[in-house]
Amino acid sequence: MAWRIPLILLLAWLLLVWIGRRATFHPIRYPSGFYQEAARLGVEDVWLRSGSYRLHGWWKPLQDAPAAVLILPGNTGNVSYRSRHVRAWTEAGAASLVLDYRGYGRSEGWPTESGLYEDAMAGYRFLRGRGFEPRRILLHGESLGTAAAAFVASVEQVGGVILEAPFPSARAVAQRTIPFLGPLAVWGFGTEERAARFRSPLLVIHGDADEVIPFRLGRRVFDAAPEPKEFWAIRGAGHNDIPETAGAAYPARLRAFLEQVLEGRNIAPAR
Repeated sequence: MAWRIPLILLLAWLLLVWIGRRATFHPIRYPSGFYQEAARLGVEDVWLRSGSYRLHGWWKPLQDAPAAVLILPGNTGNVSYRSRHVRAWTEAGAASLVLDYRGYGRSEGWPTESGLYEDAMAGYRFLRGRGFEPRRILLHGESLGTAAAAFVASVEQVGGVILEAPFPSARAVAQRTIPFLGPLAVWGFGTEERAARFRSPLLVIHGDADEVIPFRLGRRVFDAAPEPKEFWAIRGAGHNDIPETAGAAYPARLRAFLEQVLEGRNIAPAR
């Protein structure tokens, strides 16, 4: 009978791992969402190849755009939930591609961490194929998408990186959610480690009232990255309302960062 205790512990651990993986991704499949926004935004449906999967994205071209931005979303929704980011970058003066990872929206497959990185690389290649040089490509990751942005920025040359509500690693978030047990069930998404290898200017944006990824975790990612870098704290913003809380300052700050990157100037001193 002594074998029962180790077996029960193993099964409990496997259950925790399963729950942790399920909690990481919350894809919303087509046609659920706000796809009517496509006409108002003026975006084009595009299809990308990532491994054996076809991915769907919204491409917002801009005449004579000096740069293009790869928008890498958080863990829930689909492209139709990211109209505010597309609008902000259009106002800031850049073309943009918002991508649905595998398993999201109209994209094939099922999301995984390795798939997330492969899909982000597919988005990067798409922008290169549209004629944008690496120095004219910016990455904008949101929440879970900051891990994807950090991966691309650590292996490819880019003009700049924006991390919105970033987290150091899955275990750092799990420790906050389920102390002691949480870190045993999840791992990976090492944004903090990859940030140390950035070679491009960095802008970290974080709400000081973030209820999902605490403000201090965003600071940890920021502290790990080399200069030049800037931390923009949005007073009163939670996890999902940063653009709305920042208001007109949001696209204005994106535009300022874009101009500084394109002109090769250092961004504002770190705070």
